[in-house]
Amino acid sequence: MTPANPARGEAALRVAGEMLVLRPTFAALVAAEGELGPLFALVARAADGGLTLSEMVALFWHCRHAAPDALTREALGEAVVAQGVAAATPVLRVLLRQVLSGR
Repeated sequence: MTPANPARGEAALRVAGEMLVLRPTFAALVAAEGELGPLFALVARAADGGLTLSEMVALFWHCRHAAPDALTREALGEAVVAQGVAAATPVLRVLLRQVLSGR
């Protein structure tokens, strides 16, 4: 698996012992918005501490890049829980920064 490229706004999260690259492409963000509602509202909820675990995992799920075929959304969620939300927060911050500022 290729490492995350910060120049693309990518972040990486360890899932099942491997690094999963999260790439906030236009298509990924549109898909996330379709499920979660407006991205600016998502950013506002995150800033206010009101982002739910399911919203975080949904954003990660839609931004996954070159993920193994066997990876399920449930496994991704379990990985976030196993590491703790604090460990996933820097990854979330990178993705939300891309929503606000772009590349």
